[in-house]
Amino acid sequence: MAATLPLLRRFSRLLQLRSSSSIPKYRSSSARLLESSISLEYTTRLLSPSAVSSRSFFTRPSLNLDGDSQGPAAIDYRSLLQEDEFHKIANSTIHHLLEKFEEYGDIVQIDGFDVDYGNEVLTIKLGASGTYVLNKQTPNRQIWLSSPLSGPSRFDWDCNAQAWVYRRTKANLVWLLETELEQLCGELIDLS
Repeated sequence: MAATLPLLRRFSRLLQLRSSSSIPKYRSSSARLLESSISLEYTTRLLSPSAVSSRSFFTRPSLNLDGDSQGPAAIDYRSLLQEDEFHKIANSTIHHLLEKFEEYGDIVQIDGFDVDYGNEVLTIKLGASGTYVLNKQTPNRQIWLSSPLSGPSRFDWDCNAQAWVYRRTKANLVWLLETELEQLCGELIDLS
């Protein structure tokens, strides 16, 4: 409907111009009726659903009645961690992973392997295989992961599982890292 508003404005201006200047007063009423019907037909064609672009600029909820939705689960805001508790758990997780990756770096021989932690961001460089980045997102109470294999993920703390879980796929942060690193490096890694 928003796309039709500019068309209506243009049509209104066109009618104002026609009525004020170029239509001679001596034309018959049938000629004026024909002109107005042509204008009406043109406007109707412009405003028809097939002529209006089907493109929309908002997200429409998809109906998935299977129950196996791949969309994110609803957030229960009552279960969000308090900020101080979030920092405690997230810092503990990231520092634990930092130690495990440093141990892993001593064992595995990968050109360009490097682990860096600064400004609360953990970066794991795997040379030609890519780079992992983990950081805290305090407003959302999440840990964000950027992976060369699976792309970006946002992990929420699951109190029942006592783990960081990606709501969209139900993947556990530690399990995901172990699985992907095994794929990339060809060796088993235990981050737990």
